[in-house]
Amino acid sequence: MRRFIAVLLAALMVISFAACTQKPAESSKPESAAEPQNLLDTIKARGSLIIATEGAWAPWTYHDENDKLVGLDIEIGQLLADGLGVKAEFAETNWEAILSGVSSGRFDIACNGVGYSEERAKSYNFSDPYVYDRTVLVVRSDNDTIKTFDDLKGKKTTNSPNSLYAQKALDYGATVEYVDTLNETLAMVIDGRVDATINAEVSVNDYLKEHPDAPIKVVYKDQGAPIAFPVRKDASTETLIAEINRILEEARSSGKLAEISMKYFGLDLTTP
Repeated sequence: MRRFIAVLLAALMVISFAACTQKPAESSKPESAAEPQNLLDTIKARGSLIIATEGAWAPWTYHDENDKLVGLDIEIGQLLADGLGVKAEFAETNWEAILSGVSSGRFDIACNGVGYSEERAKSYNFSDPYVYDRTVLVVRSDNDTIKTFDDLKGKKTTNSPNSLYAQKALDYGATVEYVDTLNETLAMVIDGRVDATINAEVSVNDYLKEHPDAPIKVVYKDQGAPIAFPVRKDASTETLIAEINRILEEARSSGKLAEISMKYFGLDLTTP
């Protein structure tokens, strides 16, 4: 029995020694295959910048007579993608889905005339402003009771859901009927279904060029507000914002940004 135990212990020692000297299995993953650490790395690895836009809000983002997606935001979005060395991938969706899609990571960025506000900055990281747009108050031509934002209390207005224009109307005591496009918005005013709308001056001007006999008028304008590009709010987007700001500054210095503004707005709105 003692001899059997001795042989068993010796065998166990051999097995233990073999296990200790065996080389650890090499990782099948190459050391150089590092995972992207931030959104900019993800975009470059993918090879495309996914840009959310409406495609129905001239002159920011719309389809021309050949159904080609064009507009100020489309050209600047392409400029950003070129500066990052990737393809611009435009994803058309309605306004209500744009910001939520940026937050969820469905879209990398929104190029859609998004106004900067301190409230929005709590939920999104913003680039530097690329243009400054004035807000106008629009009523039907025969409306003489609304002259300023203060006159909106108790009145009906119309805008896209979650827009700064809709929030402004609510802040002044109006109720808001929600629609998706500028054409729908102004049709509501013209038909008398609402009393007024607050909107971007350049968009209203563009509408009036196409519809010079439309029975609407601008009764008030405020000072220019900054328009910027939002991305999702976390540390992973900070390097992307830095690159976007670099590209915008180069375009501003070269005059390219002003050129695009003049092309679509007829004005250089790249400075306050």
